[in-house]
Amino acid sequence: MTDPAVLDWHLAEDGEPQPAAAPTAATGPVRTAEAAPAPAPQDGADPEKAGADAAPAVVPLRRNRDFSLLWGGAGLSLLAGRATAVAYPLTVLWFTGSPGDAGLVGTALLLPQLLVQLPGGALVDRWDRRKIMLWAGLGQALVAGAVAALLLSGHFLLLALLAAAFVEGTLGVLHQLAERAAVPAVVPVEQLPAALTGNEARTRGAAIAGQPLGSGLVALGSSFPYVAALVGQLASVALLFGVKGKLQAERTGPRPDLVREIKEGLVWMWRQRFLRAVMAAVAVSNVLFQGLNLAVMTGIQENHGSQFQIGVVLSLSGAGGLVGAISGGWWATRFSLRTLVLGGLAVWTALMVPVAFLRDPYALGALFAASGYVGGVFNVAGGVFMVRVAPDRMRGRANSLAMLVGGGAMAAGPVAAGFALEAYGATRTVLGLSAAMGLTALVALISPSLRRNPLDKAS
Repeated sequence: MTDPAVLDWHLAEDGEPQPAAAPTAATGPVRTAEAAPAPAPQDGADPEKAGADAAPAVVPLRRNRDFSLLWGGAGLSLLAGRATAVAYPLTVLWFTGSPGDAGLVGTALLLPQLLVQLPGGALVDRWDRRKIMLWAGLGQALVAGAVAALLLSGHFLLLALLAAAFVEGTLGVLHQLAERAAVPAVVPVEQLPAALTGNEARTRGAAIAGQPLGSGLVALGSSFPYVAALVGQLASVALLFGVKGKLQAERTGPRPDLVREIKEGLVWMWRQRFLRAVMAAVAVSNVLFQGLNLAVMTGIQENHGSQFQIGVVLSLSGAGGLVGAISGGWWATRFSLRTLVLGGLAVWTALMVPVAFLRDPYALGALFAASGYVGGVFNVAGGVFMVRVAPDRMRGRANSLAMLVGGGAMAAGPVAAGFALEAYGATRTVLGLSAAMGLTALVALISPSLRRNPLDKAS
């Protein structure tokens, strides 16, 4: 359970804490269950006061139909995306034997995190979020079907896979931004921590199932993971069709142009000093972990391991993240966010070093599970923080900026690691990644921006 004393504060634009106000038109309506009839006032009681004191009934999260459909539809899309995310580089690695080519297709899949986030966030705030998710899901299904047809024909075209990976990554960014921005529209404010914990657990669960699913299906046949992704994306679209509630607040007045809206989001984020510092640390660590993933894939292949063993290692990372997501609230109520960031970076550094010398997939899986646990804790705390900070009219842009910094830089990880692996081998590359993680922890420790968290002051 997250501490409500912390969550009842938000940041003003100058970064100082302010008491949370009731929802307004600027922040978007908060949906609650239909209010229960107010009890009849006792003799002598003020009827107006009695009505004001009656609290509306809140539907339990598990019975919230719109949230359940949104959660399930996005979960199926994530599962399909996780399967193909591991399938793309594995397909190339097993066809060509080149870590460099595998790194290129991995980068193509992640490049939209860098290029599409800013315009995507503004579009999510302008367009119907439900329609964005539906069209993105249909587009991802078409891409998966096209790749499956290509591979079934017996042809392998690196350029075609690069293009498909980039398009799929672009649609995935739009889908994820729209879903993240829509959650507060279908969940009462008091249930947001539980909803976001459930979303993070869903993301980790998709990683647990999707990564071994993708690698295992590649072992059965190169086209299999893309056929499975086609089915999963179509099922996701079917569920999202059932979401009926409005997924964003109505915007009144003239709509500013897209460039102005992007600039507004950039200015808002720049004023969140503590948040900027946290995202910068997470961004660097994400780049390093993308390189670590490719290094592990290459090391296992060089030691005559199988695609399924690679999937086991990556899925154990997701399992650790799932446990971290579930326990994230416990950590957040006992330690400051600065402590969690600094401690997590130090733990990641310590866990990376032995990866350079281990080749047993199950030992590697244990290390990845511990690393994933730390990431799960981070993501729950960060998700709740972001929802509380950003008003509805800017929620798409706020999420896009967070994902741009935290995820966009990941695009450099696979391609840089691929060429480093070819030049220096797996052991030296992983040791270099470990040193970079240690340096990140040191910089975060001495960063002035991480010493002043307004939410810690408010609590």
